[in-house]
Amino acid sequence: MITSLLVANRGEIARRVFRTCRDLGITTVAVYSDPDADAPHTREADTAVRLPGAAAADTYLRGDLIVRAALDAGADAVHPGYGFLSENAEFARAVLDAGLTWVGPPPAAIAAMGSKTEAKRLMAAAGVPVLTAVEDPSEADYPLLVKAAAGGGGRGMRVVRSSDELAGQLAAARAEAAKAFGSAEVFCEPYLPTGRHIEVQLMADTHGTVWAVGERDCSIQRRHQKVVEEAPAPGLADADRAELYAAATAAARAIGYTGAGTAEFLLGPDGRFWFLEMNTRLQVEHPVTECVTGLDLVALQLRVAEGEALPARPPATRGHAIEARLYAEDPAADWQPQTGTLHRLELPSVQVAFGIAPGDTGLRLDSGAEAGSTVGIHYDPMLAKAIAWAPTRAAAARRLATALAGARIHGLTTNRELLVSVLRHPAFLDGSVHTAFLTEHAADLRPAAAEADPLPALAAALADAAGRRGALPSGWRNLPSQPQVKRFRGQQGTEHEVRYRLGRNGELDAEGHPGTELLSAGAEQVVLVVAGRRRGFAIARYGSLVHVDEPTGSTVLTALDRFPPPAVQSDPGALLAPMPGIVARTAAAVGDTVTAGQPLLWLEAMKMEHRVTAPADGTLTELHVAPGHQVELGALLAVVKPSAEPAG
Repeated sequence: MITSLLVANRGEIARRVFRTCRDLGITTVAVYSDPDADAPHTREADTAVRLPGAAAADTYLRGDLIVRAALDAGADAVHPGYGFLSENAEFARAVLDAGLTWVGPPPAAIAAMGSKTEAKRLMAAAGVPVLTAVEDPSEADYPLLVKAAAGGGGRGMRVVRSSDELAGQLAAARAEAAKAFGSAEVFCEPYLPTGRHIEVQLMADTHGTVWAVGERDCSIQRRHQKVVEEAPAPGLADADRAELYAAATAAARAIGYTGAGTAEFLLGPDGRFWFLEMNTRLQVEHPVTECVTGLDLVALQLRVAEGEALPARPPATRGHAIEARLYAEDPAADWQPQTGTLHRLELPSVQVAFGIAPGDTGLRLDSGAEAGSTVGIHYDPMLAKAIAWAPTRAAAARRLATALAGARIHGLTTNRELLVSVLRHPAFLDGSVHTAFLTEHAADLRPAAAEADPLPALAAALADAAGRRGALPSGWRNLPSQPQVKRFRGQQGTEHEVRYRLGRNGELDAEGHPGTELLSAGAEQVVLVVAGRRRGFAIARYGSLVHVDEPTGSTVLTALDRFPPPAVQSDPGALLAPMPGIVARTAAAVGDTVTAGQPLLWLEAMKMEHRVTAPADGTLTELHVAPGHQVELGALLAVVKPSAEPAG
């Protein structure tokens, strides 16, 4: 019997496992890197062991240190979570060799599925349909998808649309895969841009029972990483579901699988499906399955690891659940990850964290971050997962969209508005989802022009004045004809100049807002009446950053100086770091002739690589970084001197 469990992971998955351990009376052990010394998962565990360093390669990917931590802390079992070493057969063997219980499938099963190329051969032999790897592509084979053989999560994946792109994309995929998974092996397979990503949740015990617990649709993706997941898959015919379950259980039986796992399939527009890969671990999106079955999948993992037998059949699915991943990233800037301090993370009406609440409708929040958490460059930028469940898909989508729209998320740019737009999009509500959904509907999913609404800026100005009140009434002037003036800029660059006067009895006279009444104004709350409609604004300020929240959405403003300093002219050929990160590699040297759009270097941040390209045709005259250098946002990376314009 397991009495003390070490979770070889961080963030929300560590907290998720700890939640179940508390319910079962199992003591918990965390491991933490130096940046995670004060992270929520570190503080929640009964015991925490330091892994010196910051980079994943020095900490959460050091299996030897983690096994030693488990032994030193008196743990008798190890749960790998997901990512990091969760699908590393050598780590699983090391845990078992140390006399510890491994909460996962046998190392041989992990090894069998650890290479996607080998997994496809095994599945084909078992009669499961697979997409055949393309060894020597011709032009007729494009587009192709380059994939890492040893891992997933979108890392080491590249779409190649022509032979001209192949060599560069292979090199990029190999480099990213090597850093993420310790293996540079990649392969190519046919790319189906509008396929659906359907996966089957498996659970198997050591007594021969294999469950197909249910399926999930994970088709809403960016950069080949899932963003919105749901269970069950919308519009999936019962016959197709039965085929997928049969293929998934056949895959598990073929390798002697035990524990939790997921068989992933690509469903083509013609209704045919192909095996993609098997994840030999718990998935990020497991909560949607829990919410429609009532199962605690982590508890089942622990019971299977203890040798318990599963019942003959899993419970039936009821209702619908949808999960949205909240990332610290900017969808408008090519999904660039964001770093900094998360000042606030609140969703209205959350009923449970990391668990199941009674009833046929509810809202769950699984988060690895909280107010005050610092999001750095070393790890994935996911802040939280919000999950809603309800009797119908439409009701679940409405519940989740409303909660996200009314959330108070301060300090970091996130994908929150995109998630709300997806959940309310007619195509999503119709079930017309596929892996190119975000690209196909990009124009509809752009952030609404909320910052064009001048009222949040007015509310921010009134709150600022209320917070500065002293002996004199706010708005009091010797010359009452002079209004108070406050300037703000929105995230999309819209500037607002607020000009208003407050009478001695608090009556509001705001330019551009005829008839707007002020009911109340405090430093954190302003209530206005506009054309008979009452609007309440919650305001929070962090330095010059101002968050103005309403139940229906939020506006982020930057307070501007009334008399701004003169603008500093920058070199148009200067390449500045678009984010903090580590220089992964360079592809040009000083003196090289470059062309517009040519990759010059790659920055690695949050386990993804980001290209920095030449802004124009010209010559690379300065290169201030080398592989391994860590840079901050806005750091000068390189300078390209543009070619002289031809004489007209």
